[in-house]
Amino acid sequence: MKFFVDTAEIDAIAELNDLGMVDGVTTNPSLILKSGRDILEVTKEICDLVDGPVSAEVVALESDAMIEEGRKLAKIADNVTIKLPLTWDGLKACKVLSGEGNMINVTLCFSANQALLAAKAGATFISPFIGRLDDINLDGMDLIEDIRTIYDNYGFETEILAASIRSVNHVQQCALVGADVITAPPEVIKKLATHPLTQAGLDQFMKDWAKTGQSIV
Repeated sequence: MKFFVDTAEIDAIAELNDLGMVDGVTTNPSLILKSGRDILEVTKEICDLVDGPVSAEVVALESDAMIEEGRKLAKIADNVTIKLPLTWDGLKACKVLSGEGNMINVTLCFSANQALLAAKAGATFISPFIGRLDDINLDGMDLIEDIRTIYDNYGFETEILAASIRSVNHVQQCALVGADVITAPPEVIKKLATHPLTQAGLDQFMKDWAKTGQSIV
């Protein structure tokens, strides 16, 4: 499973990228606001830093304007992925922009029917929002499973990019049900390395090592 980092913070991306933990990056208007950076400038910097797809989102609501914005974003770098909302206009833009050879991430997906439409419109990635479904007492993993089944049934090449990841449990569950990619905040990815028994074992080793009075170097 590929790891995308859901942030526009350069330092956080660079830290994970140095460890080989970054297969791509996703951004959105909220993350651009949080970064305090110009969208074109920060997207270019991210694209120069990582080799994988970097999602940059349009803000227009009508298809013609989405296409215009998407074409401008695509000029930033070869690894830009144009991020479009899962609306009828977004699907129209997806069909045009994917037909021009651009990578497309269709976002804000909350149903398997939406995911089916996105695949037929040529989306590179579909982004079902796990956490937001959980927030309204629906199981986001059920949606991932349904999309996986539909895509496998018909051989769609659109990759399932699980988004709105809130916890390490979400990451594990997505891997188990067959998501191709997860995008998560840096702090969630880093928490994958932690376990209370690991820390407890390390604490005991250090206590015992101190009693030996030895030094390795």
